[in-house]
Amino acid sequence: MKNNFIKSTIILIFGGFITKILGMIIKIALTRAISTEGIGVYSLVLPTFNLFITLCSLGLPIAISKLISEGEHNNKKMILSIIPIMLAFNFILMIILFAISPLLSTYLLKNNDTYYPLMAIGLTLPFICVSSILKGYFFGKEKMFPATLSNIVEQLVRLALTVTIIPNLMHYSLSIAICGVVLINIISEFSSIIVLIVFLPKNSYISPNDFKYDIPLLKDLLNISIPTTGSRLLGSLTYFLEPIILTFVLVSVGYSNKFITVEYGIINGYVYPLLLLPSFFTLAISNALLPVISNSYNKKNYNYSKYKIKQAIVLSLIIGVPATLLFMTIPEYFLNLIYNTNEGVTYIKMIAPVFILYYIQGPLTASMQAMNMAKQAMIGTFIGAIIRITLLFFLSFLKIGLWSLIISSLANIIFITIQHAYYVVKALNKKIIYKQI
Repeated sequence: MKNNFIKSTIILIFGGFITKILGMIIKIALTRAISTEGIGVYSLVLPTFNLFITLCSLGLPIAISKLISEGEHNNKKMILSIIPIMLAFNFILMIILFAISPLLSTYLLKNNDTYYPLMAIGLTLPFICVSSILKGYFFGKEKMFPATLSNIVEQLVRLALTVTIIPNLMHYSLSIAICGVVLINIISEFSSIIVLIVFLPKNSYISPNDFKYDIPLLKDLLNISIPTTGSRLLGSLTYFLEPIILTFVLVSVGYSNKFITVEYGIINGYVYPLLLLPSFFTLAISNALLPVISNSYNKKNYNYSKYKIKQAIVLSLIIGVPATLLFMTIPEYFLNLIYNTNEGVTYIKMIAPVFILYYIQGPLTASMQAMNMAKQAMIGTFIGAIIRITLLFFLSFLKIGLWSLIISSLANIIFITIQHAYYVVKALNKKIIYKQI
């Protein structure tokens, strides 16, 4: 188990590094193709995209990874029986998104350029869902190479299409170009699915019965996935409401739509992506940690679980702390290097210190999911979301521009990280003491 964790972490870190570098190149190409205004419009669409990505998979990848790592279910039936159900569910999501897009673009986001990109999101959902389910299978088997390779191929395809297609679409309109940015995900996710299928076991016989849903198995999956989805949904819903609340309140106190769009684009297009660069490291650790903790915790090996969680947090801080110091001292260098801009320097200096907590949030969340505390994680996320939205709404009336968004986001990070850490420490210490008695 120890060797698997180290091997899995190394593979995911290496793959995550390559994926993140490719993501940076994609971001550079995209920024230069659609300009700051285009990034602003895309940032308005992105919260809706993230919300529906959360809905389209319903947290099943994590549930599948956990159950497979415990080794008590038929893995083939688990995957094959859930895919038809999820495809039908995603078709319903597509219809809902098509129906609400006019309302979102015209009355809530107040930007007509977002209409077609919002519609385009629906077409990508089935591909994202299937890809994430297959990745959950490989994470549960602690076979990280297929998922890592699929992510790299996905990014390479996205980069090639971004460079070749998006500049040409800009000749038509900004809306069509951003629509193209969204639709590229169909081809990139499909390429990811092909890679994952290649690595699936070849000696298994598949019968029509494998595709029939198994109610006890479905209940086991949903018992894990629903609280997990609840946590992610709350985060995505908060992110979804951000531009709506900001636009409504800031316009009412005298700010222009253009100012809001540009500043929001700077924060979500430059500032947060830069600060999230080290997150590939913590994401790799979290993905490798979940099956390990799930397996050891299920076998009542609590001391080992505690040791691996501590190890994961230390590893996260090893990369998080130096990155934070660099972002605080020379943010201009990184902004110029990656995005060819100086916009967002002040925001970064304010946010960077708190992001140390964000870097350890991933391992803590994965640990809670592995230790059957997804409901507690969801409660923490729910309270954090209320704090974030409430602060965002009231602070926006103070005429401090987009600083209301910054302050509310930081409060959310601080609360959720502390709450997760409290429950993980409390649960492990309680189990260890009980076992000793």
